[in-house]
Amino acid sequence: MKRQDIKLGIYEKALPYGLDWTERLALAEKLGFHFVEISVDETDERLSRLDWGFDERHRFCQAVLKSPLTVPSMCLSGHRRFPLGSRDPDVRKQALKIMEKAIHFCVDTGIRTIQLAGYDVYYETGAEDTRNWYLEGMEKSLEIAAREQVMLSMEIMDHPFMNSILKFMNLKRILPSPWFTVYPDVGNLSAWGNDVREELSLGIDQIVALHLKETVAVTETHPGTFKNVPFGSGCVDFPTVFARLKTLRYKGPFLVEMWTERADDPEKEIRDARQWIFDRMLEGGFIDE
Repeated sequence: MKRQDIKLGIYEKALPYGLDWTERLALAEKLGFHFVEISVDETDERLSRLDWGFDERHRFCQAVLKSPLTVPSMCLSGHRRFPLGSRDPDVRKQALKIMEKAIHFCVDTGIRTIQLAGYDVYYETGAEDTRNWYLEGMEKSLEIAAREQVMLSMEIMDHPFMNSILKFMNLKRILPSPWFTVYPDVGNLSAWGNDVREELSLGIDQIVALHLKETVAVTETHPGTFKNVPFGSGCVDFPTVFARLKTLRYKGPFLVEMWTERADDPEKEIRDARQWIFDRMLEGGFIDE
């Protein structure tokens, strides 16, 4: 595979804060990417995107249509604040409403995949009851997703509830829907001490895309670091990851996940990260040149 054959995207939060979508897509193109992943996080600002009216959705769609880039996926981390597994029935109701709004947002804008945050709860303490509430909420969510033909894809997380592809596969057996897949983060997979090669092999037929991110490992004395770890300074063995993906004949997209939107020089950091990723792909034999 050649470098030009790789479908490489960039996370919205890597790009400078405050750009409109025309500017954001133009910059991502300039930096050498093929798509941007939109964020709907737990802040009021980004959650409010789900309440965009016709004019706002139309402007977003026009920006995408006028660009050679796409916005094929949404990172929906708003469920950290409003989790499906909450013990509070009002929060669970809000969580399901967020999911429904997100799915309909995707229908209106052409986004195909919602990347889910794999938490039953985040700010509460999880237990059997929160897991059961979560499963009930996911079952309802998948009914909506199937009806609207939008993929719900589970990210492997910075949280023990969903920290391996094996855990996703076990969940998939409980929720057997073709609209439920996995979106692994190789940084998170590595930080929990998983055998990443075996994990990728286990889930290869369920993987819709891969997040590329660096992390520091979880140990008995360290909780792990899951954000803002410079590439090459953490625990991820990227050449081995890419070598296994080549063996598995993975042809899907990659998303570089960074949080440099308020950095002094986000463009330089993104350029450096992109080149570093391609160098590791070459080292692992995933690309030929």
